[in-house]
Amino acid sequence: MSLRKTLPIHSGRWLAIALALLLAGCQMQPPEPPDEDKAAIDRMLGLIDERLDVAPLVAQSKWNSGAPIEAPEREAQILDQVAEDAEAAGVDEDFARRFFDKQFEASKQIQRRLHHQWLQEGRSTFADPPDLAEEVRPVLDRLTPQLIESLADIERIAAVEGSGRYLERRATELIQDDFDGEPRDVSIQPLVERLTP
Repeated sequence: MSLRKTLPIHSGRWLAIALALLLAGCQMQPPEPPDEDKAAIDRMLGLIDERLDVAPLVAQSKWNSGAPIEAPEREAQILDQVAEDAEAAGVDEDFARRFFDKQFEASKQIQRRLHHQWLQEGRSTFADPPDLAEEVRPVLDRLTPQLIESLADIERIAAVEGSGRYLERRATELIQDDFDGEPRDVSIQPLVERLTP
C-alpha cells in the first residue's frame, strides 16, 4: 500500500499549515538573555536577598535598644561612600545611589512591619539580640562592594533584550519575602527601570 493512498489528498497542505503555526509560536516566544547575563542577574538577586536577610536582625537590635528605624545621617554617609566606590568601579553614581537608597527603604519596610507585628503581640525584648556593630554591619560592609560590582554587570547588560523580564521573573524565586512582595519590589525597582524588558 502506498503512502499516497493512506493519507488524504490535502494532508501536505495541513502539514505545512501546522508547521507554519509551530514556527510562528516559536517566534512569538519572548527573547531570553544569554546564560552569562542570566547568571549576572541571578547573582545580583542573591546579593539583594542576603542584604534583606539582615533586616530582621537590625529590627531585633533596634527593638531592644529603642533606637529609631530611620537613620538618615548614617544612610547619607553610606550613600556618599557608595557614590565614591561606584565611580571608582566605573558605575554611574546616580544609579548606585538610587539602588542603595531603595535597599535602605526595603530594609526599613521589613523593620517597620516587624516592629508593628511585635507591638501587636506585646512582645518583650529579645534575650540575645544581634549586636549591630559586631554582627550586622560587617555583613553589610561585605555585601556593599559585591553589590557595586554587580551593578557594573547590570549596566553592561542593560540593553540586552529580555533582561528586565528575566530579572522580574527570577526575583520572585531568588528573593525571599514575607511581606506580600513589597520590599522585594522596592529593592529591584532601580534594576527593572534600567534593564530592557
